[in-house]
Amino acid sequence: MRKRKVLLGVLVVLIGGLLTVSAVERALNLRGQVIVGNLEWSRGADLPVPRSEVAVVALGHLVYVVGGLGSGGQSMDDVDIYDTKENSWRQGKRLPTPLHHSAAVSYAGKVYVIGGYHDFSNPSDSVLIYDPGEDSWSKGAEMPTPRGALTVQVLGGIIYAVGGEGEGGVLNINEAYDPETNTWERKASMPTPREHLASAVAFGKLYVIGGRQGFPGTSNLNNNEEYNPDSDTWITKPPMPSNRGGIAGASVNGRIYIFGGEALTMVFDSSEEYDVRDEIWMVREPMRVARHGLGAATVGNRIFIIGGGEAQHLFTLITNSRANEILTIPLEDL
Repeated sequence: MRKRKVLLGVLVVLIGGLLTVSAVERALNLRGQVIVGNLEWSRGADLPVPRSEVAVVALGHLVYVVGGLGSGGQSMDDVDIYDTKENSWRQGKRLPTPLHHSAAVSYAGKVYVIGGYHDFSNPSDSVLIYDPGEDSWSKGAEMPTPRGALTVQVLGGIIYAVGGEGEGGVLNINEAYDPETNTWERKASMPTPREHLASAVAFGKLYVIGGRQGFPGTSNLNNNEEYNPDSDTWITKPPMPSNRGGIAGASVNGRIYIFGGEALTMVFDSSEEYDVRDEIWMVREPMRVARHGLGAATVGNRIFIIGGGEAQHLFTLITNSRANEILTIPLEDL
């Protein structure tokens, strides 16, 4: 049986005449939703190199953190591998080329890193494939539409690359890559163009959530759109309680969790949960470290939320984070 402990009401704290970021965000964005308080937050070993706009993916009990923006504004080729059993990090073979704002999935024992930016204005069409057994990188067929700040997921052995921003601006493109044939195919476009978005898979469908359509804070979205790969169709689902871009998402047993994000004047510590079966959103306990440009990956009943920037937009590079926060969903709640 799934249990929900509900904390009624919202506490807004005034400190030195200023509302805290988390208090402001929750006061403005709860929209009548309940706060549910039965999850566990903890801290894992810090990411070795602080960085934001990373690609994060789990393969078995290992979590890979790939690329990103360094504190000097440089695009990075670092690959750090976190052992969730040992709570320790080691370095993997570096990317063939530095990238940031990429997205990553794992399939058939390999890691696929797709898209991103080479610098601040040069979108990538690359498909980079890491084989952990060989500790080597290879290249797949180039993505038809170069872009960064996209989201990718794998369903039925097909990798879907959705949204993002490229030379044509903010995109609603949905392109599907078959790793077995090394070919791309265009699929039905997402209804709402957006970038810096999040996604997760539940019950054989893809859920694309939040994001933005331009400068952070002025165009943040709360859209929740479901893609059915069998019928190649999209439908609209209940929106996220808050409008956020620069977010990360992950799923556990039919529930999708969306973390962090940024607005024009703040960075979010938000954690919101969407129950796919009941089509209900819940506001969960916030992260301990507010961040955007972060990544999230699921291992068992734990979600690892890693990296990101602790200050909004222009100040990100001097506040890159090493945070590795762990959200544990109690087994009795699954």
